[in-house]
Amino acid sequence: MHISFLTPEYPHEKVFHAAGIGTSIKNLAEALAKEGIKVTVFVYGQKTQEILIENEIEIHLIKNKKFRFCGWFFYRKYIEEYCSAIIKKEKIDLLEVIDWTGISAFMNFKVPTVIRFHGSDAYFCHLENRKQKAKNFWFEKLAIKGAKVFIAPTEYAGKISKQLFEIRNKEITTIYNGIELENFQNNTPEIFEKETILYIGTLIRKKGVLELPEIFHKVRNVLPQAKLILIGGDSYDIKTNSNSTWELMQNQFTTDDLKNVSYLGKIPYHEIQNHIRNANVCVFPSFAETFGMVTIEAMALQKAVVNSDIGWSKELIIDQESGFLVHPENHDLYAERIIELLQNDSLCLQIGKHARTTVEENFDINKIVKRNIEFYQKTINQNK
Repeated sequence: MHISFLTPEYPHEKVFHAAGIGTSIKNLAEALAKEGIKVTVFVYGQKTQEILIENEIEIHLIKNKKFRFCGWFFYRKYIEEYCSAIIKKEKIDLLEVIDWTGISAFMNFKVPTVIRFHGSDAYFCHLENRKQKAKNFWFEKLAIKGAKVFIAPTEYAGKISKQLFEIRNKEITTIYNGIELENFQNNTPEIFEKETILYIGTLIRKKGVLELPEIFHKVRNVLPQAKLILIGGDSYDIKTNSNSTWELMQNQFTTDDLKNVSYLGKIPYHEIQNHIRNANVCVFPSFAETFGMVTIEAMALQKAVVNSDIGWSKELIIDQESGFLVHPENHDLYAERIIELLQNDSLCLQIGKHARTTVEENFDINKIVKRNIEFYQKTINQNK
């Protein structure tokens, strides 16, 4: 079997951008390769055009191209032509595509096309109660129409996507994202920096970061030595048209609170684990996710997590057992949960232990990869 992925991101030093989507694809691609499945990854929107080999995976960087008019159409056709040639040459059996802005709209491949709901623009606009551009919905709708079957990383993401795009008579299968547990070890969970709160993710409104200044202020009213560390790239804010969400956050922190905040920006992926191990508590107050890769990474490292309580997160965490679930706008309760953990080391360790067990049972990529292989094989057989 030869499986391919079409994505705008993939963790590699030569790839322009990589976040949770790229991490989940890489985890799956490498697990497939270990199972003897041949894997090709097409990464579009890149600065260069080249082919890379890493961990037996062939990565094709597809250079971003500009056109005088209708670039949204002609660049898609260019991607289609490139991928189709490789699919034919390498005898690829199936192509998996992301849903974001409907990149596969106007494309037609001679192998089955699967869309995995990593998070469409329609999905995120729905969760944020934000109006979507009609053009983006049209692209996504066309792409979904051209897919044979669908995978959702949570039942919640599949259910919402099905409603938004009025998907009928097509199967949506839930297969969780996974991580390689051997790469996430914390042999000394009892050692951490007291009263250190860690957030990892893009600084963007939908991730709930603009709720953190008030939450942190309430925490410091009780624990004035508490520190907040932020890791992730800065982002444009769609509501205020500000070029920097970090600037918006700084204006919301009190001057005194800001002295205890450290923004580290984007750091190499391999360095993030050390920050997670060092943290007392990890917080992820997001309004919009389909899964939350960094949440399960923190859980795998036996960290107590205070997470959003919206939809998808209830499939990752059992509240008050493997973490805490709180709505990001409930600042009082969010702060209370953080304080409760910061004041109780044994509770942190207990929740962290349950969190690790949860990841081992539900999000081990070596178990999840077998479900993906079964799904791919079934899809290929049905389209012969």
